[in-house]
Amino acid sequence: MKASRVIRIASSLSRSAAYKERYVPFTAIDSLRSEDQQGEREQITVMNPATGEDLCTVVSASQADVKATVLHAHDAYQSGAWSQASVHHRSTVLSRLAKALHNRVPEFAELETLQTGRTIREMRAQLGRLPEWLEYYAALLRTHQAFVAPTQGPLFNYVQRVPLGVVALITPFNHPLLIAIKKIAPALAAGNSVIVKPSELAPISVLEFAEMARDAGIPDGVLSVLPGYGVTTGKDLVSEPLIRKVDITAGTATGRALGSIIGSNLATFTAELGGKAPIIVFDDADVESAVNGAAFASFVASGQTCVSGTRLIVQENIYDAFMARFLDKVKSITRRMGNPLNPQSTMGSVISHRHLERIEKMVKQNRSGNILVGGERMTGRSELDGFDFSEGSFFAPTVIEDVGLEDELWQEEVFGPVVVTKSFSTEDEGVLLANACKYGLGAGIWTTDLSRAHRVAARIQAGLVWVNTHHRNDPSSPWGGMKESGIGRENGIEALEAYSQSKSTIVNIATVEDTRLTDDWFAEGSTAARRYG
Repeated sequence: MKASRVIRIASSLSRSAAYKERYVPFTAIDSLRSEDQQGEREQITVMNPATGEDLCTVVSASQADVKATVLHAHDAYQSGAWSQASVHHRSTVLSRLAKALHNRVPEFAELETLQTGRTIREMRAQLGRLPEWLEYYAALLRTHQAFVAPTQGPLFNYVQRVPLGVVALITPFNHPLLIAIKKIAPALAAGNSVIVKPSELAPISVLEFAEMARDAGIPDGVLSVLPGYGVTTGKDLVSEPLIRKVDITAGTATGRALGSIIGSNLATFTAELGGKAPIIVFDDADVESAVNGAAFASFVASGQTCVSGTRLIVQENIYDAFMARFLDKVKSITRRMGNPLNPQSTMGSVISHRHLERIEKMVKQNRSGNILVGGERMTGRSELDGFDFSEGSFFAPTVIEDVGLEDELWQEEVFGPVVVTKSFSTEDEGVLLANACKYGLGAGIWTTDLSRAHRVAARIQAGLVWVNTHHRNDPSSPWGGMKESGIGRENGIEALEAYSQSKSTIVNIATVEDTRLTDDWFAEGSTAARRYG
């Protein structure tokens, strides 16, 4: 059965015009194929946040669509076309998909820039690495082995990993394709049927990827995409009893709300949630490198990542010198902002006007800090290329000094280009400030003292700690948080195993004669010891 495809209104991407396409849920359900029925569903308009232009409309999946898609995914799983396919076959298809994605990176990068407002420079660099996730799990399939457990007695006990069934992925707007593929790759590698609910703000690239995956050989019903709002489509999806695992990247409040539903269905749950990453700069750090690294940590993706370096903690001996250079760097970034499609532009917009207003409100309501630079939305025209900021959702890179530890700006995720700074004296105080937050996803340490680097990294309450760098990521490296930053891990062998379950097969290899002597538990007239368990 052929899956519903994108309805083309324009023949190709255009730098100068809106995308102007209409997308339907990517499934193979007959009920989604009629344009009359699609017209009855809610239409979501996807906008370019940098210009305010409409890019396309997306048909939101209804509750009936969700149920039908889950059933179809379950049927696909039960058929064994993918779930019982050999690891060699699944590996080959994932490798083929990696090559197809590699060939389309320039197109996907432009599309991500259009729907997120992030700069084309960022998206080309980020998406250029995405095939690695598919290649990694393709390779892992060929090398990850079952094992034989050392069970006592004449028993042969082999343990295999088998898929879970139908899994649901809920992905955010900030890295639409990156985070989707980080989840899709291990989920497919393990043999599951996968349903993705992308952010309603940036669903297009995930829909396009699913279509490409089918062309690469992913069987019908094994990968579906259901656009829609989290409070409706997302909630409907995770509520389905046939869903055996849910993997989300979202805010902590969303994780709590969905977690209670998922738990009631006895499904497994992975959640990468909020973050408020500290960056500790010690007085022996190379200041220039630390400034450059902190700027990247703080302002890449316009500060819209869960590991953004939003709390800059600098040792007092170098605080003034560091801050002078850091503020110069921030002003340079601001001067060179422009059209996100301009490869020279340094930082893009935030995702929406609503999000812009939220950031603005949080900054204005801070009770104790002193705004050193930025602090407001951007208007007027770019010095770089004359781009009109007032048409989009741009917030200036912002640095706020001496915010109180109880202040919202210290404790809560802004998810924008806003950094708070504070000085410290001793190593213990620096660690205390870094851990003075409910989140624990990422953290950075800048020091040339190797002993201190290891010592402090061990004390930081975060699932990811970078030393003299930030935001490094690899398909083999576990990614996830502590405290209220989530549960479970993406990437690596952990992710593949989280999308599968162990199955233990125990075979009696004793002779028939020995089995008759030792295994007749209810033998008459015998008091010989029998094994139990």
